[in-house]
Amino acid sequence: MSAKLIRHATRFATLGMLLTLASCTWFTDFKEQPKIDPWDARSDGGPPRGNPQGSVPIYGSVAPEFAYSRAFPALELMSALANPVAADPASVTRGRKEYQINCAVCHGPLGMGNGVVLKYGLFPPSIGVGSPAATKWSDGYIFGIMRNGRNLMPSYNRIEEADRWDIVNYIRSLQGKLTIAADSSHGLPGETGGKLPGASQSGPTRPAPYYHVVGAQAGAREGLMGTAPRAVAPSAESAPIKPPAEKPPVKP
Repeated sequence: MSAKLIRHATRFATLGMLLTLASCTWFTDFKEQPKIDPWDARSDGGPPRGNPQGSVPIYGSVAPEFAYSRAFPALELMSALANPVAADPASVTRGRKEYQINCAVCHGPLGMGNGVVLKYGLFPPSIGVGSPAATKWSDGYIFGIMRNGRNLMPSYNRIEEADRWDIVNYIRSLQGKLTIAADSSHGLPGETGGKLPGASQSGPTRPAPYYHVVGAQAGAREGLMGTAPRAVAPSAESAPIKPPAEKPPVKP
């Protein structure tokens, strides 16, 4: 074979290899697999998918679904749960806002079972002073009713877990079990600001515990902020270096 034919054969072989390599995906299947990244929407314009049913938030849960089911018998199990939220004025205030929005329509502003649903043939039980909720039910049991529902009451699992404990504390104030006086004040339609509950405590609007507070961060007004980072004393390496003092000129 002549040298000219060898050169042409080599060129065609090289071109073929280049075309073959260019058509390869270079094993990008793991990188380019169909998926939805955080805060991404589907190509059809739909909203991001929610968390899987029964998933546990990164902040933890006192009643995860793998331990406490959504069935009625789980209420007895949850009755042993201890309230992790202190019944202080901040918690009762948050619970009042949530209660007056979600609960007063049935149970009434003071928990006496005289909500507006009475006009439509529904008769919710009293959970105020002298009721079984005040004399028999534990904090965990009331929490479980909000989580699972009971009888005609549907599940109010849309209320975040920490807010449910705040509602429990507020109900205790309505029952006269706290030193905090019962307060049934609430916002009117169209009112915003301090009349409404604060930002989400489990969503992306809640700063991490080590987040440095700058200005008005979400949760700061509701006492949800974590501890600010401790001030670190500057080390010797980070201290500014002073220039050496100038020596006086030497006379000849």
